[in-house]
Amino acid sequence: MAEPPQTDVSRPSALPTAKLLQRPTFNQALVDQNSDEYLDTIEEEWNKKLDSEVEILVDGMVDIVSLASIGDKDKFRIAQESFQAESRAESMVRAANSLLSITHSLKLLLLLSDEAQIAHRRDAELKHVQQEKNEARQKVAELLDGLMNSKGDLSQ
Repeated sequence: MAEPPQTDVSRPSALPTAKLLQRPTFNQALVDQNSDEYLDTIEEEWNKKLDSEVEILVDGMVDIVSLASIGDKDKFRIAQESFQAESRAESMVRAANSLLSITHSLKLLLLLSDEAQIAHRRDAELKHVQQEKNEARQKVAELLDGLMNSKGDLSQ
């Protein structure tokens, strides 16, 4: 039986006797996973990071808009809302910088990835889509033939 293709995913590991730097221990379940499961786990982590940063941006914008209400305000309230708006803006800037860092990392991953694997996946997806298209065309042709035959039977 053919085995699934292996990838060149670098998996974090440490020497068992290394005591120079205390690093967090890696989950052995992650190391024991096959390549596809490991890559799916990494993808989920990226998606969680992305979702959290976008959520920070959205929440910050909502808070800034809610702080921008017009009305009778004393100097203390104005100063307080100004500080809140500045702190929200700073957290949004940090989130935007984090998103830029994520995009940079993803670009590097794409540039340094295995192009043959990407091309193989793209070709397989193209073949699958073409097969679905041909099946849909055949089904439409059968339905049209059935419709034409039933229309011909009604006119006679």
